[in-house]
Amino acid sequence: MLQDWAPVLIFLIIVTGFGIVTLVMSYVFGVKKPDPTKLSPYECGMTPIGTARERFSVKFYLVALLFVVFDVETIFLFPWAVQFKVLGAFGLLEMLIFLGILVVAYIWIYAKGALEWV
Repeated sequence: MLQDWAPVLIFLIIVTGFGIVTLVMSYVFGVKKPDPTKLSPYECGMTPIGTARERFSVKFYLVALLFVVFDVETIFLFPWAVQFKVLGAFGLLEMLIFLGILVVAYIWIYAKGALEWV
């Protein structure tokens, strides 16, 4: 049994060692010259205005939810389309249920106005 898991154990030891060595090396050899410019938050090359504790519009969160819905749709539709013939009628029914839930999410997002980009 140990012979079966030996490659996995060796790999985990190598990965852990590599992670620890790279962290220690960056700490030891890294340049440590802090100044106010380096310690300030970076905002796309612009001088930061205000504090980091600002409130954001709900639209930012709705756009993030929209991205998640599109992403999940892609993740589930592509493998299903590849294995369509193998899954048969059960796979088709399963995907129709999934698409129904997805349509409900799209309707909710549309009702909240997340699809209005202006």
